[in-house]
Amino acid sequence: MRQLLMTTLLIVTVVIIYTSVIQGDEGTKTQIKNSGGHMAEQISRISP
Repeated sequence: MRQLLMTTLLIVTVVIIYTSVIQGDEGTKTQIKNSGGHMAEQISRISP
């Protein structure tokens, strides 16, 4: 029983950390979107 509880708590902790890192206010997902937008702007400014 104790082992099951520890495993469950570990999984919950990992999910919470993952969610906060990826989807937080300044998370990875937001940074990738901002970076992609910035790259698109830079590419559109290049004149052939």
